[in-house]
Amino acid sequence: MKPLLRTTSIKGALSWVVMLICSVTLLASLTISSLQDISFQKRKLVDQLHAYANIVAFNSKASILYDDAEMEDGRLKSFAAVDILHNIHIYKLTPETNQLTFFSSYNRRDVGPHPTQFDKVDELLEPHFDGDVIELTKAVDFEGKKIGYIYLRASLTELNKYMQNRILFDLLIAIIALLCAFFVSVRLQRRFTKPIEALLAIVQKVTKEKSYSVRAPAAEIEELHMLGRAINNMLDRIEQQFNKVQQAEQEIRQLNQGLEQKINERTLALKSSNQDLLNTLETLHQYQNQIVETEKMASLGQMVAGVAHEVNTPIGLGVTASTLMQDKLADIQKAFDEKKLTSNQLAKFLSESAENLGIIYRNLERAASLIRSFKQVAVDQSNENRRTFNMLQLMNEVLLSLRPNLKKTQHQVLLECDPGLEIDSKPGPINQILINLIMNSLIHAFEHIEQGTIKIQVKVEQSRCFIHYSDNGAGVPENIKKRIFDPFVTTKRGEGGSGLGMHLVYNLVTQALNGKISLESSLGEGVHILFDFPVVVKASAAQTL
Repeated sequence: MKPLLRTTSIKGALSWVVMLICSVTLLASLTISSLQDISFQKRKLVDQLHAYANIVAFNSKASILYDDAEMEDGRLKSFAAVDILHNIHIYKLTPETNQLTFFSSYNRRDVGPHPTQFDKVDELLEPHFDGDVIELTKAVDFEGKKIGYIYLRASLTELNKYMQNRILFDLLIAIIALLCAFFVSVRLQRRFTKPIEALLAIVQKVTKEKSYSVRAPAAEIEELHMLGRAINNMLDRIEQQFNKVQQAEQEIRQLNQGLEQKINERTLALKSSNQDLLNTLETLHQYQNQIVETEKMASLGQMVAGVAHEVNTPIGLGVTASTLMQDKLADIQKAFDEKKLTSNQLAKFLSESAENLGIIYRNLERAASLIRSFKQVAVDQSNENRRTFNMLQLMNEVLLSLRPNLKKTQHQVLLECDPGLEIDSKPGPINQILINLIMNSLIHAFEHIEQGTIKIQVKVEQSRCFIHYSDNGAGVPENIKKRIFDPFVTTKRGEGGSGLGMHLVYNLVTQALNGKISLESSLGEGVHILFDFPVVVKASAAQTL
C-alpha cells in the first residue's frame, strides 16, 4: 500500500504542467509584443527622418538653384534642436558632368563632420541601419529634373535605450507572472490532492476497521465528487447487506433458543428428530451466507471490477515511473555531493526524467479520462442543450479534433453529407458518438490493417436524421456482438480498453437523442452501425446518399 500513498509525483506533475504552459504562453506573448513594438518604433523613426529629409529638400531647392550655400548653412543650423540628427549633407548635381559636389552641411557639435557619401546616394534611398546610426538619402527635384541629394545621418541611441528598457520591463512582467503561476499551481495541488487523500483515508479505515458507516465527504472537484458518491453508494449497499446478515443471524439465534426450549420439553424420543432439524438449520445457514455473499459481490462486481482494474493500471504505471525517477534523482544527488557528476550522467538523467514525466503525465491523463468516462455513463445526457448547427461542419470539427490520432495512420475517413444541411438538435451527444465510433475503429477494427476506410453517410427523411457509420476493419466476433452495448464489454481488457465506449454510444443515442441504434457485423467484413433520431430541419436536406 505504501506506493499508493506517494502523491508527490502528482503534485510535481501538476506544477510542471502549469509552469510550462504559463512559461510558453508568456514567452510567446511578450516576444510578439516586444517585436511589434520595436518594429513600430523603427518605422516611427524612419518616418521622422523622411519628414526631416522632405523639409530639407524643399528648403534647399532655391539655395541649390541660386548657388547660395551660406543661406542654406543658416537654415540647417535650426536642426540643432533635433538631438537624434548627427549630420546633414546637401549635394549639388552638376548637369554638364552629372557629378555630385558638396554644397552645404550640418554637424552636431559633439559628433563632428562626417565624410561625404557620393557613391552611396542611390543605395541609401532606403533607410540603412548601421550599428548605432541610421543613414538616409533623398533626391532634390525641380520641375521634374534632379538637382541634388539630401543625406541624413541620425542616432539610434534613444531607440536602443528604449529597446533595453522594454526588455527589462518584459522580464519583470515575466517574473511576476511566473511567481503568480507558481502560487496558483500550489493552490491547485492542494485542491486536487486533498480530496484524494480523504478518499484514501476512508478506504483504509473501512479495510482495517470494517466500519461501513463512514462516508466520503463532498469534494469541490466534480469528478472526485462523483467518485466519492460512488464509494458512498457502495458502502451503503455493503452496510445494508451486513445489517441483513446480522438480523438474519439474530433471528436464527432466537429460533435456535426457542427450538432448544421446545426440545428440552419434549421426550427423549424426539432427540433424533431434533438433531436432524439442527443439521438442516446449519445447512440453511451456510446456504444463506453463500446467497448473501453472492448477491453482495454481484451488486458490486460490475462497478468495482471496471473501476479498480482500469484506474489502478495507469496509477500503478505512474507510481512505478515516479519511483524510478526518485531512484535516478538519488543517484544524481549522490554523484553531485561527491563531486563526481559528469555531463553525460546529467544529460542521461534529464532524458530519463523527461521520459518518466511523460509516462506519469500520460497515465494520469488516462486515469482522468477513465473517471470522465464513468461520469459520462452516469450523467443523464438528455440535459444537453439544443441548437441549430451545420451537420457537415460538426463532422469536420470531429475529424479536426481527431487529427493527432488519424495523422499517425494511413486510414481514410469519407464523409457524405449535404453541405447545406442545417438541423436543430443536440450537437454534444452527436459529437461524442462520432468520436467514440471512430476511435473504436482505429483501436479495434484497424489493429492489424495499415490502410482502412471509414465512411459516414448522413441523410434526413421525415424529420429524422439517419447516420450510417461503416468501416472495412476486422469486424466484431459473434459472442461480443450480442453484448456490444453492455458496460465493460471489451476485447482490450488489460490493454487500456475500459469497455464503456459502445455503452456510452447506446446511452447517448437512446437517451440524449431519443433515437435508435443497430449494429451489423461479421468477422473480416467490417462493421455497419445505423442510428437515427428526430430533428428539426432548418434547410432543404432531402439528399439520398
